[in-house]
Amino acid sequence: MRNTIKLLVVAAVAGYASTAFASGYRIPEQSLNSTALSNAYIAHALYADAAYFNPANMSWMSPGTHFEGGLTYIHLTSVSYDDFRSPTLDSDSEEENFLVPNIHVVSPEYNNFRFGFSLTVPAGLSKRWDDTFARTFANEFSMTVVEANPTVSYKFCKWFSAAVGARLVYSEATVKSDGTIVAAVTPAGPEYTFISRDMDGDTTEFGYNLAFSVRPTDQLNLALTYRSKVDLDMDGDGTLFASSSFYNGILPAGFYQGPGSVSVPLPAVLTLAASYTFDRSTVEFAYDRTFWSDYETLDFSYPRSLGHPVLIAAFDRPIAKDWDDVDAYRLGYTFQWSEQLALMVGGGIDGNPIKDANISFDLPDSDAWFISFGFRYNVDEKWSMGMSYLYDKKESRTVVNSTLNGEFTDAASHLLALSASYKF
Repeated sequence: MRNTIKLLVVAAVAGYASTAFASGYRIPEQSLNSTALSNAYIAHALYADAAYFNPANMSWMSPGTHFEGGLTYIHLTSVSYDDFRSPTLDSDSEEENFLVPNIHVVSPEYNNFRFGFSLTVPAGLSKRWDDTFARTFANEFSMTVVEANPTVSYKFCKWFSAAVGARLVYSEATVKSDGTIVAAVTPAGPEYTFISRDMDGDTTEFGYNLAFSVRPTDQLNLALTYRSKVDLDMDGDGTLFASSSFYNGILPAGFYQGPGSVSVPLPAVLTLAASYTFDRSTVEFAYDRTFWSDYETLDFSYPRSLGHPVLIAAFDRPIAKDWDDVDAYRLGYTFQWSEQLALMVGGGIDGNPIKDANISFDLPDSDAWFISFGFRYNVDEKWSMGMSYLYDKKESRTVVNSTLNGEFTDAASHLLALSASYKF
């Protein structure tokens, strides 16, 4: 268990990796269909990935055991920061590339019960800034959140089903930063010091999810899902350093190496969705609310005092987050071209939870819009496969606060999902 401290910084630095394609550090897209439909895939989720997106819909799936496995390639573009005070403070993040797997399984029906299991990566990723100014706050951030989600559904009648599941969440993270800051202001002028941190940490936590599906007619599906908040209470170790101050040497060097802890929320999400099928077409609208307001402060804890004024000021004071709850609106359309081929398109808009006062290089989030498309091809009665693509574009954002006076631009992400399904 290396390094709570690291994850505590992960929290501070965290949201960004994923902010390139979702609010905060969520990754909603966890399958072929969800990517193709911009995650407007709740009310009409009828493949094995229903075990994750809406397990109540397992009751409406065709007989047999369903399995689906896939890989999603994620590319995060370089983000530019242009400072209004001086071009020497301008910074560009590194591009990032990831392969994210997903697995979904649904059992046959047993006396109106069905069982499901999903393995997903619902949050995390990475961001790196190598330029002098930005790396003081976020030289490297990597965070991985893996969720195992067993579920069970029960069909009460031909038009109503409900489901419950358990969230088993494992998270690990690494955070590095270094740079020169003002350590003190004296009559002779400012005293500077070089500070750095190198942290790692992990945790395993638990939560739950609920789902309800109503089918008033064969064409209309209504759904509600809820995923509980999971507090990622990270424990680990880290190394913190502050050099002796210069140019007058007023402050001695400081050093800490040891354990630390921090709590970061994986927020609750409520989703309402409706789909309607007519002829060979299905349209779905989904609204979700992510309860980021649970993220109030980032507070590092250590078993003893850091023993140095610069280390305490930089790494041992609660950091105000005060994030807001966020709404996202998603629309998806599926056209059954033939018995073998289904075509899908989607789009939507997503807010961001971070107020101007709390934005830095670790979390330069902004409002976003996204579009997507994809296909699924039934090879035979048992096998199907497909591909989907999603583009997420973040709006430019001007920020003026105690750290920044500039504009973030060019944040975007590309997701390419490949998947295969088998029914037996």
